[in-house]
Amino acid sequence: MRRPTPPVPLILLGAGVFLLVLAPMLTWYVEPHAKRTSVDVNATTVFTGEGRYYDAEATEVRSGQKITITRRVLGDVAASDRSGRAVWDVSTTIDTPRTLKLGDPRRSFQWTTERLVTDRRTNAPVHCCGESPSPFEGEAYLKFPFDVQKRGYRWWDNTLGSTIPLRFAGVERVRGYQGYRFTGSVRPTRTGSRQVPGAVVGQPRRSQVQAEEWYANDRIDLVVDRRTGRVLNASLSPHVTLRAPGGRRDAVTLLQGDGVAFTPGTQREQVDVARRENRKLRLIGETAPLGAAVVGVFAAAGGVLLLVRGATRAD
Repeated sequence: MRRPTPPVPLILLGAGVFLLVLAPMLTWYVEPHAKRTSVDVNATTVFTGEGRYYDAEATEVRSGQKITITRRVLGDVAASDRSGRAVWDVSTTIDTPRTLKLGDPRRSFQWTTERLVTDRRTNAPVHCCGESPSPFEGEAYLKFPFDVQKRGYRWWDNTLGSTIPLRFAGVERVRGYQGYRFTGSVRPTRTGSRQVPGAVVGQPRRSQVQAEEWYANDRIDLVVDRRTGRVLNASLSPHVTLRAPGGRRDAVTLLQGDGVAFTPGTQREQVDVARRENRKLRLIGETAPLGAAVVGVFAAAGGVLLLVRGATRAD
C-alpha cells in the first residue's frame, strides 16, 4: 500500500522544531568541536631582516647582512589524536646570505628541531609522544589559543628555553586585517656554553675556553587573529653573544637581528588562512544558528497556524 503523504502543516511544524533544536546545537556543540588545532598542518613561515653575525671562517663580525629565519611545521597525523592532541614537528633554520644559497639546513648558520605536543582545544602543552624540548611550557608559541583575550600570555621562547610574559598592546591591522597585538622582551640571560678559541672572547693566551652563551631579545612583537589564535605577523630582535668564563660583558656577537619580521608573502598567507578559518567558524557559530533559528520559528509558527485553521474548519 502507498503511504499517505504527510500533511503540509505537520511537515512545517516538524521542520521548524528540527531547526530550532539544530540552532543551539551548532552554537554549543558543533562550533566548539570545530575549534581544534589542525593535525595535518604543513606550513612554512619566513622571517627576514638586517643584522650581523660572527663569521667563524673570517674570524670577524659581519654587519649589515640579511638574516633569514625559516620555520617549517609538519603535523604528525599518526601520532596525533583527532579529538585530543596535536603533534607538530618543527624545523627552524637561521641563514646568512652565504648559507641561504646552500639550501641545506645542516649547513645553515643555525638549525634547531622541535617536537611540540599541544591540546587541540586549549593549546596547552601535552607532555607525551617524544616532545622536545621537554618540558615545553606556556600558552602560546606557533599559535595562540582560540578566542584570544585582551590580557597577558605566556609565550614559549625556544632560544631561551623558557616562557616569557607578553602584554596586550592594542589592535593592529596586517594587510587590512585586524588582529590583537602583543609585545614582550627578554633581558640578557645565560643559556649555555660552548668551546671556542680563547682569542674569540679576549683571552688569546688560552687555546680553548668554555665561553658563556648569552641571549636577549630587545623586542618581540606579534599580531594575532582574535578568533583562531593564528599569528598574522611577527617581529623579533634576537641577540646572541659570547662572554669569557665569568665575564660581565659581551666579548663577541654571534648573531643579532634588528626587527627580523615575517616577509610580505608570509603575512599574506597567514592573513588569507585566518580569513578562511574565520568564515568557517562564523558560519558554524553565528550565521547558520541564526538562520536556523529564524527559519525554524517561522516554519513552526506556520505549521501550528495551519493546524489550528484545519482543526477550526473541521469543526
